[in-house]
Amino acid sequence: MEDVEGTTGCPGSGQMYDHFTDSEELESLVEELASICGNNSALERSQERFIGIVDKYQEQPHLMDPYLEGAITRLLALGRKDGAPATLVRQAYGYVRLIAKTRGPKVVLRWFPHEVADLEPVLDMLEAQDHTDHQSWEVRYVLLLWLSILVLIPFNLSRMDGTAPGGGGGGQHRTVDRVFVLARRYLGAEDKCQDAASYLVSKFLSRPDVKGLRLPAFMDWCLSTLHNTDRSTIHGVIVLRGALGALASLFKYAKRCDVVDFAPSVLEHLSNCRFASSDNILIRKLNIKVIQRLGMAFLQVRVASWRYQRGSRSLELTLASAVAPARPLPPQAGEEDEGFDVPEELEEVLAQLMVGLRDRDTVVRWSAAKGVGRVTGRLPKELADQVVGSLLEFFNERERHSAWHGGCLALAELGRRGLLLPERLSSVVSVVLKALVFEERMGGYSIGSHVRDAACYVCWSFARAYDPQELAPFVKDLAVGLVTTAVFDREVTCRKAASAAFQENVGRLGTLPHGIEVFTAADYYSVSVTRRVYLSISVHIAQYPEYCRPLIDHLVEHKLCHWDSSLRELAAEALHNLTQRDPLYMKDNVLPSLLATLTTSADPSLRHGALCAVAELAHALYLHLTPAHRPSFHDNLGHSVTSTLLLTVPKLLGAEAFKGSVGESLRPAVLRFIQKMSYCQFPPSCLKDVVGVWQLVVDENLPHTERRISEAAVSALTALCVHCYCPNEQLLIAVQGQLVTRYTRALDSHDHFIRMGGALALGCLPCQLLQGKLCEILSKLCSVAESIEGQPAKFTEPRRDAVSAISNVCVSVGVASGGSPEQHVCEANLPSVYRSMLAASQDYTIDSRGDIGRLVREAAMDALLRLTLLLATDHQSLLNADIVERVMCSLVQQSNEKIDKTRAVALNSLTQLLYHQPPVPYIPHHRALMSIFNKEATESINWSVAESSFPLSGQLLSLPAYCYPTLLGMAASVGCFTESTVQYSSSSLLHCLKGISSCQSQLEYFCDVVLSMYRDHMKNNRVIAPLLVTLDVLLSNGIFDACLQYRHPFPLEVFSLVTVSSRSTNMSKTLASVDVLCDLLQFPDVKTQSLKRISVLLYHPYPKVRKRTAEQLYTTIATYDDIVGESVFEQVLSILSDNPWGAGDRLPALKQERNALCGLLGLPIPSMSMKTSAEKTVRDDLASYKDLVDRSGY
Repeated sequence: MEDVEGTTGCPGSGQMYDHFTDSEELESLVEELASICGNNSALERSQERFIGIVDKYQEQPHLMDPYLEGAITRLLALGRKDGAPATLVRQAYGYVRLIAKTRGPKVVLRWFPHEVADLEPVLDMLEAQDHTDHQSWEVRYVLLLWLSILVLIPFNLSRMDGTAPGGGGGGQHRTVDRVFVLARRYLGAEDKCQDAASYLVSKFLSRPDVKGLRLPAFMDWCLSTLHNTDRSTIHGVIVLRGALGALASLFKYAKRCDVVDFAPSVLEHLSNCRFASSDNILIRKLNIKVIQRLGMAFLQVRVASWRYQRGSRSLELTLASAVAPARPLPPQAGEEDEGFDVPEELEEVLAQLMVGLRDRDTVVRWSAAKGVGRVTGRLPKELADQVVGSLLEFFNERERHSAWHGGCLALAELGRRGLLLPERLSSVVSVVLKALVFEERMGGYSIGSHVRDAACYVCWSFARAYDPQELAPFVKDLAVGLVTTAVFDREVTCRKAASAAFQENVGRLGTLPHGIEVFTAADYYSVSVTRRVYLSISVHIAQYPEYCRPLIDHLVEHKLCHWDSSLRELAAEALHNLTQRDPLYMKDNVLPSLLATLTTSADPSLRHGALCAVAELAHALYLHLTPAHRPSFHDNLGHSVTSTLLLTVPKLLGAEAFKGSVGESLRPAVLRFIQKMSYCQFPPSCLKDVVGVWQLVVDENLPHTERRISEAAVSALTALCVHCYCPNEQLLIAVQGQLVTRYTRALDSHDHFIRMGGALALGCLPCQLLQGKLCEILSKLCSVAESIEGQPAKFTEPRRDAVSAISNVCVSVGVASGGSPEQHVCEANLPSVYRSMLAASQDYTIDSRGDIGRLVREAAMDALLRLTLLLATDHQSLLNADIVERVMCSLVQQSNEKIDKTRAVALNSLTQLLYHQPPVPYIPHHRALMSIFNKEATESINWSVAESSFPLSGQLLSLPAYCYPTLLGMAASVGCFTESTVQYSSSSLLHCLKGISSCQSQLEYFCDVVLSMYRDHMKNNRVIAPLLVTLDVLLSNGIFDACLQYRHPFPLEVFSLVTVSSRSTNMSKTLASVDVLCDLLQFPDVKTQSLKRISVLLYHPYPKVRKRTAEQLYTTIATYDDIVGESVFEQVLSILSDNPWGAGDRLPALKQERNALCGLLGLPIPSMSMKTSAEKTVRDDLASYKDLVDRSGY
C-alpha cells in the first residue's frame, strides 16, 4: 500500500513553519462539523478550508502531531454516533482521510482508538457500507484502515464471535470470516480502498490464530486470480492490482517464517504470468514489489557484516570531527559465508529485478532499484559484488535511456546502504560521469534528463556513504562533473539536482576544490535562470583553474552539437564570455578544432553550433586585445585561421547550404557570423574578396518571412556598414548609391516581406550612407508609412517598420536648424516626418488577427517620442505649439484605449515627455499633467493594468485641450468586450464626470465635444459603435440630466444622430442605438420621437434587434414612471414581456402586437414603405440567410 510507505508527495509552497499555526482553526472546524451538517454550502466551505490547512504542512507534517490525536478521536466518534447523518459521516471521515494523506496512514493509525470494544462496531459499519457508492469511498477507506489496527488485538478473535442480527436461525458469524470477506471484497475496489484492504490483509493473515486457518487458502486464491483473470478488461486489471498488492503487503509485513514456504510457488506463478510485459504501469510496479519481497523472504534477516560503514552519518558530527575523521570499520571476512545458503530461486529474483531496472516507466525502475538494494544487503560479499558487476553492464552505448536510469538508481541505493565497497568506486565513478552528460537523440529532441538527475542522486549518495579518504582520488572528477551539469545542463531540474549534490559533497567531504566559493555562486536557486548561469555564473566559476578548461571542453563537446538550436547559440555566447579566462587555449586549441569541424562535419546541428562558436570566439579574441594591437588581429590569428574564417561564408554559399529546412536553421548563424566578422575590422586587403558575398547574403535574408532571421540580417547589415564600409571612403562611395537605390526600390514592391526588408534596411544605415540621399529616403519611407489605401491589412508590418525606420534615420543623421534637407533633419523635411508619424498613430487596420494596426500605432508613438525628445534637447526652435499639441493629443488618445500594451506604450511615452530635461516646450496644461502623473507615484505603476491606468488617464477629461482625445480613446475602452477594461474605464469615466452637472459651462462644453465627435466619425463604425455604448453608460447614470435645467439641445441632437445610426446594417451600431433611444425617453423634448423610432425597431427585420428593443423598452418603462400612463402601464409591460419578439416565424402576429402597443402609447402606426420592411422583398444582398447571420454578429 503506497500511502503506508510514506507521506504523499505534494509540491508545497516552500514556506517553512516553526509550529502548527492553524491548530485553533482546525479544532473549530472539527467542533462545528455536527452543527453544519445540514448546510451543503457551509460543509463545502469547511472542507475547502480544512484542505487548505493540511496542505500547508505537506513538507512539515510532523508539526501537526501534538494536535492530531484529539482531532482524529473526535472525528471518528462523530461517525460512530447512532443516527448520524450520512453527510456528517462522509465529511468527518473525509477529514480523517485528508490527515492520513498528509501525515501518512502508518503514523495516523497510532491515534485511532484500538480497544477490543471498537472491533464489533467498526465491522458493523463496514458491512453496512455500499461498496458501489462512489461518494462514500473515504468512509470505507478510513474504516478499513481502522480495522487493520483493530485486528491486532492480543486476543483470539474467536472470543469476539457473536450472533448476527436478523440471522433467522441464530447462526453464528465468526469474526474471522467477517473480516476475511470484507478484505477480499475491497481488494477488488476501484479506489484507494484497495490499498487499505491490502494493508488489512497483511495484518490480519499474519495473526497466529488466523494464519494457519486462512493463509493457505488466501494464497491459493491470489495465485488462481493471477492466472485466470482476463487482463484485457478494466475489471480484470483492477482485480490483478488487488491480488498483487495483497501479496506485496503480506510478504512485507508478515513474519518470514510464515510466508517463506509459499515464496517458491508465488515466484513460479509470477514468472509464468509475465507481468513485466503488461501495458499497465501499476501491474508492472506491483509485480516488482512482490518479487523484491520474495527475494527478502528467500534470504535470512541479517545485516551484511561486509558492508562499508562510515561511522556517524550526522553532518554536525562530521564537521566537528574534521581533525580526526572516522575510519571505516574493517569488514569481517568469512563471517557472512558461514552457514549461509543462497536459494536457487534468488537468481530468478535478481533477473526479474534487472528487467525491472530497464522498464519504460520510472516508477517501476525506482521500485526495482529499491529491491536491488534490499536484496543485496542480505547477500554474501561475492554475490553482492556480482550484482554490482551486472549493474555496471547497464552503462554502455547499446543500452537505452531506461537502463541507464535504472542502473543509476540502483547504484545510488547500493551506495547509500554501504553496499558499494571502495574497491568498486573507480568503475562506478567512471560510469556516473558518463551518466552526468547522457543524452539519447530522438529525432528533433532528446531523452536523458532523468538519467542525469539520477546520476546526481548517485553523487549525493557518495557524500553520505564514504569517508573523504576513500573518495579523494575521484573528488576532482566528481566536482567537475557536477559543476558542468549544474551550470550547463539544459533542464533546470538537473541543474538544481547537481547543485544540491555538489553542496552535499562540499558539506560532508570538505575536499572539493574551491567548494564553498563555487557553491556560493551556483547554489540551488541561482542555477534556475538559464541565461544567467550560462553567461555569468560559468565565468565566475571559470576563474578557478580546476574548472576553467573542463567547462570550455564541455561546451565544445556536448553543447555545440545539442539538438536545441537556442542552446547551441547560448553555448556559443558562453564561450565568448569564457574567452577572457583562457584566451590562449581558445586561440590555439578551440578555434582551430571548431574550424575543422565546420568544414568536415556532416551533422547539421554541429555545423550550426560550430559556426556560432567560431563567430563568438573570433570576436572575443579581438576584444581581448588592447586597442593598440587590434589592427593586427589577423596577424595574431595567423594567415591560415584568418583565411579559413573569411572564406567560410563563400564556401557555405557555394555548397548551397541555405537550401532546405537545415539551411533555414543555418541562416541566423551565418548572419551572426557576418556581424561578428565585421566587428573584428579586418583590413580592406582581407575583405575585398568576401565583402560582396557578405552583402549578398544579407540582402537575401532581409525580406525573409521569419522575423528572427530578418532582424539578424539587419544586425549584420549595421555591423557591415559601420565597420567595413564607413572606414573605407572609396568603398563607401561605391556602395552608397547601390544600397540606397536597392532598398528604396524595395519599398515599391507589391511583396509584403520585400517592403519590410527595405524599411528595416534603411532604418539601420549609418549617417554616412544616408547623407546626400536623405530626401529620397524620407520621401519613400513617409509614403509607405501613410499608405493605407487599397488593401491596408496587407502592408501593416511594412508600415510599422517604415515608421520605425523614419525615427532611426532622423536620429542617425541628427537635427540641424537651417541645415540642408539632404544632410539633416531641418525645417524643410520635419513637417512631412511629423505628418507621417501622426497619421500612423491613427492606424486602426483590422484583419483576421484583430486590431493589427496597433503595431503601427505603437511604433508611431515610439517614433514621436524619440523625435520630439531629440528636438527638445538641442533644437527647440524647430518645435511649435501645433506639433506638440497634436503629439500630446495622439498619446492621450492611445493612453485611454482598450489594448493593454498600446495603452502602456502611450503612457510611458507621455510621462517621458512630461519629465524630460530640458522641458519640452508648448505642452498644453503641462503643470496639470505633472500633477496628475506624479513622477514618484507613476514610477511603480504598471501601465498595462487597467485598474492602475484608467483612474489617472481619465482625469484628462477635465483639461479642455485633451477632452476630445481622452473621450475618443475611453469610448473604445468602455465599448470593448474585455470585462476588466470595461469595468475600470467606465468607473473612471463616471468618477471624473460626477460633478460636471453642477457647472453649466463644463456640461455644455462636454456635450459639444460628444456631439462633435459623433459628427466627425459618423461613418466610422469603429468609433460610433463604442461611442453609443458610452452614451448609454452616461445617460443611464444621469450625467446629462442637467440638460433639462440648462435648456441645452443635447438630447435632441443626440436623437437626430442616433436615428441615423439605428438604420445601419451594422448590428453592433443598431443594438447600441436601441439602448440610447431608450435612455432618451427620460427627456420630455424627445420622448415622443424616441418612442416612434423604437416602435419602428420593434418590427425590425432582424430578430435580435426586435428582442433587444423589447427588453430595453420594458426595462426603461419599469424604471421611469412618467413614460406611460398608469392606466396602460400593465398592458404595455404585458405586451413587451409576453410576446416572442425574437421569433422569426411570427412576424404578422408581432406586427399586430406592435400596432396595439402604439395605440396604447398614443403613437401613430409606423408607415412600412421603407426598404427595411419585413413584408416587402429586401435587396438581393440581404436575401440570403448567410448575409443575415453575418450582419447579426452571431
